[in-house]
Amino acid sequence: MAIGALHEIVVDCSNPEALARFWQALIGGEVEVESSDWVVLDGDDDGFYIGFQRVPEPKQGKNRIHLDVVVDDLTTAVDQAEQLGARKVGALVDEDDGSFQVMADPGGNEFCFIAD
Repeated sequence: MAIGALHEIVVDCSNPEALARFWQALIGGEVEVESSDWVVLDGDDDGFYIGFQRVPEPKQGKNRIHLDVVVDDLTTAVDQAEQLGARKVGALVDEDDGSFQVMADPGGNEFCFIAD
């Protein structure tokens, strides 16, 4: 028996609204600004709920958890994300069961674009 149930994923950041809008452009959902320190990307219809919380300290080091975003075309997704302020982290990785590109959002948080 589980102790609890996952409610949402929370991202610590310096600018919650800007980062929520970046992710909205990437994966959809509705941005709900609850305060200058707390913004929610509500993708309840698509099965996700992400909180963005203002913290005073900058990000340091590699994320210990990251989001994977499935896309139809890696090149197009990378180009569009870079136009929104993301950047590539390392080279494209091609494997037998698919390809992926590690990216960083405008706050420096790593995520992966995955293509089967």
